[in-house]
Amino acid sequence: MKVAIFFGSQSDKDKMKGAATCLKEFGIDFEAYVLSAHRVPEKLEEVLVDVQERGAEVIIAGAGLAAHLPGVIASKVLLPVVGVPLNGAIGGLDALYSIVQMPKSIPVATVGIDNSYNAGMLAVQILSIKYPELKEKLVKFRKEMKEKFIADNERKVEF
Repeated sequence: MKVAIFFGSQSDKDKMKGAATCLKEFGIDFEAYVLSAHRVPEKLEEVLVDVQERGAEVIIAGAGLAAHLPGVIASKVLLPVVGVPLNGAIGGLDALYSIVQMPKSIPVATVGIDNSYNAGMLAVQILSIKYPELKEKLVKFRKEMKEKFIADNERKVEF
């Protein structure tokens, strides 16, 4: 396992599915957990120790409302943490602000609201620094993405 995905409630599973989809597309091993920083902090700590011991290199954490999960995780690990603000109230802005405004020295990389696919993509990019075969897949992905965009949009647009 190279990536661990965390989110605080079963109701967040659909929103976090994009991260899993992205990681699967690149053949990256991951595990996902429903754990709350508020409801089961001791269990969260236990699992964080376990995933690190078993080789996790990046953590993705989705959270809405108070959105403490990514920050709490970042305070307990030295791994890169990618936070996914989830839309739970006021359009997800509360979660976005909670995740992006971490205190100095405890960073959480943050993607757009409900954009767990980009969290997966950021994990791919982080891991591609260490794994040349993954970097090759990423280069191929970007090339194919550009070719598809050009093919889909090479004609002028009619209104």
